[in-house]
Amino acid sequence: MARLAGARPVPARRWGCAAAFLLLLLLLTVQAAQKADLSGDTAATTINHSLTLLQRLQELLQNGNGSDSVLRVRSAASDEAKVFHTHQLLLSLQSEVFESLLRNQSVVTLHEPPETAALFDKFIRYLYCGGVSVLLHQAIPLHQLASKYRVWGLQRGVAEYMRSHLASESSQGHVVGWYHYAVRVGDAALQESCLQFLAWNLSAVLGSAEWGSVSVELLLLLLERSDLVLHSELELYTAVEGWLSRRQPEAPVAERVLRAIRYPMIAPSQLFRLQAQSAVLARHRAAVQDLLFQAFQFHAASPLHFAKYFDVNCSMFLPRNYLAPSWGSQWVITNPARDDRSTSFQTQLGPSSHDAGKRVTWNVLFSPRWLPVSLRPVYSDSVSSAIQPVRIEDGRPRLVITPAMSSPDFAGVSFQKTVLVGVRQQGRVLVKHAYSFHQSSDEAPDFLAHADLQKRTSEYLIDNSLHLHIIIKPVYHSLIKVKK
Repeated sequence: MARLAGARPVPARRWGCAAAFLLLLLLLTVQAAQKADLSGDTAATTINHSLTLLQRLQELLQNGNGSDSVLRVRSAASDEAKVFHTHQLLLSLQSEVFESLLRNQSVVTLHEPPETAALFDKFIRYLYCGGVSVLLHQAIPLHQLASKYRVWGLQRGVAEYMRSHLASESSQGHVVGWYHYAVRVGDAALQESCLQFLAWNLSAVLGSAEWGSVSVELLLLLLERSDLVLHSELELYTAVEGWLSRRQPEAPVAERVLRAIRYPMIAPSQLFRLQAQSAVLARHRAAVQDLLFQAFQFHAASPLHFAKYFDVNCSMFLPRNYLAPSWGSQWVITNPARDDRSTSFQTQLGPSSHDAGKRVTWNVLFSPRWLPVSLRPVYSDSVSSAIQPVRIEDGRPRLVITPAMSSPDFAGVSFQKTVLVGVRQQGRVLVKHAYSFHQSSDEAPDFLAHADLQKRTSEYLIDNSLHLHIIIKPVYHSLIKVKK
């Protein structure tokens, strides 16, 4: 309001934008007064013609009524410029960049890349009406326009759209492209959201068209992670081999990528086959020969003996989240809010071939309404307060995983447990959450703490069923100091 008080008189040719702005201020003032009136009178009502106002603002842009400024948008893809008859006051309210550009001139020529020029009419419409429809392929160009012209509300809105539509299905894929864009513009939140989505749903990405567009930097970041969800390490190697064959990076890059594969997690028979058949491995054999030899040693010796000579407390010997049956089991719980459930399954003791014939049985308990100690009923000698009332909704789901056996073979092995929660998003079943906890705890902390399993429409349920995949990751550790 202070800016209006000191503003210069508006020329007659600018009556259109001034009137629109005054209408907007009037609407806000009337709405505030109506809220105040409603608070003291139960018979009061609200008269809301905001949609009519938005329609008239759209007509201002469409018809150019009272226009006092012209934007000419040029693109290298076209010889003709797009012309927009606009209103300086409305543009300046939304964008400090337009406020500066239109301060001393009424005609401005803007040069835009083809992808942003194609959406400039949608962008200008947002400045007039405060709303815009977005498709997957339009997200980056709209975010670029919002960032360039400092329209912060639109920038935040598009970024939120991207974070909430990572699971949307598209013909060419989009998450990899969004990640690379987030890195370029420095959007750390979007970058981390994309990276987490790719890690938890990597198998889906490996078989898609966007895998070939993964940059070297992104590939190395993914290969570092132990929370990758995929069928096996061999599946990852096969995808990496395809990426290297297509991209043909320089030798140092290829060797760095190949050395990030966790070869001890691949069975010896499969390693022999790779050495005999993989052209990529043959080309860079010298760079990974030591890792392959170490992997064969790992499979040949007992883990305790191997740990005397090699440091097993490193990522090379740490499994990722493998979906193969020897690493865990899927569990679909129908009507999970109904009552407690239990199941059991077996896993291989460890990834070493020395442990290939050894199995560990696991018991799993699921409870939909477990109450923490602070909320459990307390019994008293007093008749007036025998039991503290407790609401069912105060409880939260609980998942407990315990070994059904103990064995001397467990020496030198601890178990990390990971629980994946699958949800249906945009028509696809994807991993939404991953809960990990170690041998020292039998229970997943904060498991589905914010999930409402009572509602059939809960985002955590697929056809009224809870889809879990439980993974047991054996982790070897040294009992004896490694010899140097």
